Amino acid sequence: MNGYITFASARATQAEELGRAIPLIADQVGARAGLGQLTGPGPIFVGIGASLAAACAPVWALRSRGIHSWRLGAGDYPLPFPESVHPIVGISQSGRSAETLAVLESVPEELRFAVVNSEPSPIGRIASTLTLGNLADSYASTLGYTATVAALGMLADSWQGGAPDPGWSTLAARFAEAEDRLAAPVTALAELFATVSSSDFVGAGPAVGSAEAGALLFREVARIPATGMSTRQYLHGSMESAGDGVHVVFGDSRELDLATTLADAGHHVVLITGEEITGSRTLHPVRLPKLPAPQRAILEALVMQLLVGAVADVRGVDIEEFVFHNADTKVPVDAGGAA
Repeated sequence: MNGYITFASARATQAEELGRAIPLIADQVGARAGLGQLTGPGPIFVGIGASLAAACAPVWALRSRGIHSWRLGAGDYPLPFPESVHPIVGISQSGRSAETLAVLESVPEELRFAVVNSEPSPIGRIASTLTLGNLADSYASTLGYTATVAALGMLADSWQGGAPDPGWSTLAARFAEAEDRLAAPVTALAELFATVSSSDFVGAGPAVGSAEAGALLFREVARIPATGMSTRQYLHGSMESAGDGVHVVFGDSRELDLATTLADAGHHVVLITGEEITGSRTLHPVRLPKLPAPQRAILEALVMQLLVGAVADVRGVDIEEFVFHNADTKVPVDAGGAA
């Protein structure tokens, strides 16, 4: 991918682009499965920011099948990576993430896998790579994030003799349907964030990544200090500081009680759930279909994109302008994608 397109432009074509990308990714996953590359000890996913969040639901899917798998922050541990039999899957939409590249360079070549969007890229040059196909994406990632979740989800489905869930073939249509149904009611929730000073994003196990990605979007796009965490971590003390912010909660079980408790105490809660829940002055349900964790994560991302775009409008924030630019998070490349 060369350059970026606007947040609005990326959002406008996302369902259509997912419909094109998912079959192409499925073909790559199938080819690797056919070569026997997706067998053996489960993968360890490494990434930074949204790329790390994207791995959450796929790890849940793998562990639900009894396959050991983890996700690790690429820059959070000493290198070289310890000797391991587990393949390392580097996740980087640009293929240039410095920390992720460093992890991959520190492990044997046969253990290096990657999911990237931009090709050619430094990461793509050193790892067996699933590519999203140079999708046009926004600076605060939209399509790049959802397509990455799809690639990791199909990879998880196919590991150790599995196969992509049939729902992937209709996910783009479900995405479009959800977008049509939810655009107006979710956009209307933006007024809740008009003057807040912070927001908490809380998710059930497979939706922790959605909480993390949602918080990141609200920091990047709407400039609202936001924190993403798991339901259980939130219950163990963090919710005690619930103030005048809006709470965004993802999940279908303990999250219902959490959302009700906060709402009954007078806090506004946006509850993204597969359950039928009656709303109130402070409880604002957004209902999604019950799908396998990685597919559900893509629809959760859609809700966050709809909401944060509207919140930025309400708060008068220019989505396309970032405040800080850090020169050491991406490795420089030449025209051929070499570092």
